[in-house]
Amino acid sequence: MPLILTPPEIEALLLSLKVSGVAVAAALPLALAAAFALANRDFPGKVLVDGILHLPLVLPPVAMGYLLLVLFGTRAPLGAFLLEHFGIRFVFSWIGAALAAAVLTFPFQMRAIRLSLESVDPGLADAARTLGARPLDRFFNITLPLALPGIVAGSITAFAASLGEFGAIITFVSNIPGETRTLPLAIYTALQAPGGDVVAARLAALSIGLALLFMTLAEFAGRRARWSTR
Repeated sequence: MPLILTPPEIEALLLSLKVSGVAVAAALPLALAAAFALANRDFPGKVLVDGILHLPLVLPPVAMGYLLLVLFGTRAPLGAFLLEHFGIRFVFSWIGAALAAAVLTFPFQMRAIRLSLESVDPGLADAARTLGARPLDRFFNITLPLALPGIVAGSITAFAASLGEFGAIITFVSNIPGETRTLPLAIYTALQAPGGDVVAARLAALSIGLALLFMTLAEFAGRRARWSTR
């Protein structure tokens, strides 16, 4: 089996990396805010909010893709508004693929960040408060640095999961070469073509290698997070 990737395969690889990177970066601020609220605040309906935010973990990806299509399709009120006023079109575009990946992997980031925030000793922030530190100062100078390894671990895990997302992407933005055909969709396409087993096997091996790489990095970051709280 040749190890050299063809131009379409390289295109799928680069697109996957771009989609995953944008998905993680876009979801990170929301994941951080949600994790902080769930870890440090008590409010009515907290359990329900927590459950809703974890829905992408348990719902079929195809169902999530359909919901995104209903919300952000060009004929949907929200999708039509974004297209008309801002020129943003999610369907049939790599931006839509990034949105789908962000939604599906959001819980990975949020959960890792929440666990990291909950492991920070609250006594440190209390001591800073008695010394006159403001809430933002305590967060950026104490809480955030101590939780940073967990944030990194969650982001890497979400990135790895985004690389493997298939169902939501193909449902929401279809399978367009050079635009939405990421590695999983390229594997699917190869399997539909006669004699495409070699291409599918090569891309599957590449996907496995990338997943192992990023999961190893996430494990190292997770260990660093545990060490930093001891």
